[in-house]
Amino acid sequence: MKYKGLLVRQANCKESDAVAIVARQSRKHFLPYLPDLHTLEEYKWFYKNIVFAEDHVWVVEDEGAIVGFCAFKEGWLDHLYFLPSYVGKTLGLELLKKAKETYPCLQLWVFQQNVRAISFYQRHGFVRLRETDGSENEEQVPDALFEWRKT
Repeated sequence: MKYKGLLVRQANCKESDAVAIVARQSRKHFLPYLPDLHTLEEYKWFYKNIVFAEDHVWVVEDEGAIVGFCAFKEGWLDHLYFLPSYVGKTLGLELLKKAKETYPCLQLWVFQQNVRAISFYQRHGFVRLRETDGSENEEQVPDALFEWRKT
């Protein structure tokens, strides 16, 4: 699907490195309070062997380059990241729609400090279920569980 000159499409496993790079750059830019626990090579391994093996992955492409992506599976929105210059252009909503069209219920974890993401998810029907102190995530940063259900 074309969207404002950009292409929204399902990713293929050969694009896992490009997706990992987007995730790492986005996290470093938007979540600077998180500890840097993994190398780029570890990100690449994770996306290739875990995310692409378990999730549907959709990307936004601009002139052949992946600039954002969403990864989801039954019941979960696992990842939604964009390069910084592509945030705030409603592209995240386009990818979120793909997940919502596929599954009638989605949950996700978001760091409590990530107020921009929390606002985005709440605007699009997600409800906070609970908060944690972060002791159960690898970053050890407080997070919150959100859920969306098709009505």
